[in-house]
Amino acid sequence: MHDEELYSIGDAARRSGLSVSTVRFYSDAGVIEPTGTTEAGHRLYDVHAIARLELVRTLRDLDTGLDEIRRLLEGGTTLHDLLTTHLEVVEHQEHVLRARQAVLRALIKQGGTTAQADLMHRLVSMSDEEREQVVDDFWNEVGQGLDVPDGFVDRLRTMRPRLPQDPTSAQLEAWIELADLLRDQGFGDAVRAYLQELYSTAQGQYIASESVQDFIHTTGARIGEELIAAYHAGEPARSPRVQEVVARFVEATAALSGGQATAEYRDRLATAFLHAEEFMSEEDGPYAAGNVRFDDTHGRYLSLVAVINGNAPEEDDPVPYLSWIAAALRAPAPQS
Repeated sequence: MHDEELYSIGDAARRSGLSVSTVRFYSDAGVIEPTGTTEAGHRLYDVHAIARLELVRTLRDLDTGLDEIRRLLEGGTTLHDLLTTHLEVVEHQEHVLRARQAVLRALIKQGGTTAQADLMHRLVSMSDEEREQVVDDFWNEVGQGLDVPDGFVDRLRTMRPRLPQDPTSAQLEAWIELADLLRDQGFGDAVRAYLQELYSTAQGQYIASESVQDFIHTTGARIGEELIAAYHAGEPARSPRVQEVVARFVEATAALSGGQATAEYRDRLATAFLHAEEFMSEEDGPYAAGNVRFDDTHGRYLSLVAVINGNAPEEDDPVPYLSWIAAALRAPAPQS
C-alpha cells in the first residue's frame, strides 16, 4: 500500500479484518473518520486510517470500550496507559472468575444448596482483615481450657493461611474448605481434644514449653532447614558441609537441655531421631499420614494452610530425612 493511495470502504474493511458495516459504524460514531469521499459520496481510507482500524479491532477484541478508544485516538491518553488500565481490569476479571470457579467446583463436589453457594461466595469475597478475624476467632475458641504452657496457642496461631493476591483455584478451594471448618464448632472441639491429648503427657508438655518452642521456631528452624536442604540436594550424611551443620545443631540442642555436646549426646540424639521416624510413621501414631484423629483435626488445618500458602509438600512421606539426620549424627565427629 502507498501512503497517498486511497481505498474504498470494502478494501479498508478487508485489509483491517473488519466488516464493511463495522467500518461504517466506526465512522458514524466518530471513532475513525474516512480520509475522504468520492464524488458519489463513497468513503475512502488511506493506509493510516486502515492502520487505526486495525488498532481499533485489536482493542475491541480485548473488550476495550469505544470511549476509551476514541480518547486514545484523539490524543487524550497513550496506548501504554490504556493497555495498563485494561490489564488491571482483565486481571480483576480473572480473579473474579477464579473465585467463581472455586465456588462452582466446591458446590459440585459437595452437592451444595443455594445457601451454601451464598456462603461460599461470601467466603472467597472476604477482605484480608475478615479472613484474619476468622482464624483468630478459631484459635481463641480452641485455646479456651487447653492445658498447655503459656504462649503455646499463640505459636499455633502463627501457622495461619495467607491467601495470595492472585490465588489459584486450588488455593481458593482450600480456603473455602478451611473457612467452613473454622466456623464449625464440632471441628474446633475436635482440634482442642486432639491437642489436649497430645500435649497432656510430660513429653508433650516439654515440647510445648516456651524454651523448646523458641528453639524450634528460631535456631532449630534455621539449622533444620539447612539440614533438610542438604538432604534434598543429595549431600552424603558424612560430607564436611553436613557435618558442620550437624555440629551446630548438636551444640544448640545441648545448650537447650543444659548438657554437653559429647559423642554420647550425639548418639542419643540419633536414637531420638530414629524413634521420631518410627513414631511419625506408625499407622496409629498421632502424626501418621492416615491417622484419623490427626488427619481430621489439626492435620487437616495444617494441610489446608499449606495449600493456601503455596507450600504444600510434594512428597507423600513427610519424614524420610530423619534417618538421614541420625546417620549424620552417628558419623565420626569432626576433629577439632
